[in-house]
Amino acid sequence: MKVDFWLLSRDPAERVVAMIAERVLGEGGRALVVSEDVAQHVALEQALWDAPQAFLANGPAGGEHDARQPILLSESCAAPNGASACILADGTWRAEALEGGAFERVFLLFDDSGRDAARTAWREVSTRDGLERSFYEQREGRWVKVA
Repeated sequence: MKVDFWLLSRDPAERVVAMIAERVLGEGGRALVVSEDVAQHVALEQALWDAPQAFLANGPAGGEHDARQPILLSESCAAPNGASACILADGTWRAEALEGGAFERVFLLFDDSGRDAARTAWREVSTRDGLERSFYEQREGRWVKVA
């Protein structure tokens, strides 16, 4: 399993989620986008529907068609849509994303205010066997893997 830490500096989480979701769907996967912020759910839904280069169908968790959603927006890490990727969009680390091997990849998106919590999560992930960690940041408008 891969765990990616993405430091948001220029682009908002909603835009980055759309970019990651497009890649996941392009590789034949499904995504679970997790945020406890209701306002962010609205912004995420809009950003996904309005993605300029792809059709990113999505829906909120808790409906009768959860299993059919290519991108499911949720407040928890339960993925009834069989997601291969879990995107933690609100900057909050959730260790349960690693439990049970449900996901191939977990993305933690965080900004400067979440650096300390992300460092703690980075250390936690480093103690677990079978996990590959990566750290990405934006440089001159491009996402660069720095660790």
